[in-house]
Amino acid sequence: MEKDTTARLLDAAEYRMRRGGYNSVSFRDLASDTDIKSSSVHYHYPKKEDLGVALIDRYAERFFDALMVASSKAQTPKEKLYAFRKVYRGALYEDKAVCLCGLLGAEMAGLPPALVDGVTSFFEANVKWVSDALPDDLSKAEKYKRASTLVAAHQGAMMMANSSDDNKLFDTVTEFLISNTLGQD
Repeated sequence: MEKDTTARLLDAAEYRMRRGGYNSVSFRDLASDTDIKSSSVHYHYPKKEDLGVALIDRYAERFFDALMVASSKAQTPKEKLYAFRKVYRGALYEDKAVCLCGLLGAEMAGLPPALVDGVTSFFEANVKWVSDALPDDLSKAEKYKRASTLVAAHQGAMMMANSSDDNKLFDTVTEFLISNTLGQD
């Protein structure tokens, strides 16, 4: 069954955006990528901002759905953090791209406010999820600090691995990070 036009547009936009950023996407290119008229792209997304918001929403939903699946059997903080790592790792290894919101986060100064809000919400939800996964004996402030560090380091490790064309760098950094976040050697 062929994907509907909206899904095809979002797929094409995500592919382009995760590799080149917000400004790498034009409605003309999306029309060409999906074999539809440019006016049809505007029919689905009147403004590029509308497309960006829909893309962030879909990406976040898919990310947290994948995280729910990956962590469904995780019981310990370590298992939960490895589930989190698995979702990020999948984006790097399987999609061969960095996190959409990570890339957009680097472009925040030039993004429309609605996209800034979406990216900010994505990262806040990441930090909350990781914070909730950490051991209960940590204070709320300590959980927040460790969770923020872990999310930021996953994003940074993803960027470095991508830019050096060495995905194993991501594995090395995140393995080290999870051990240190949990206070293990």
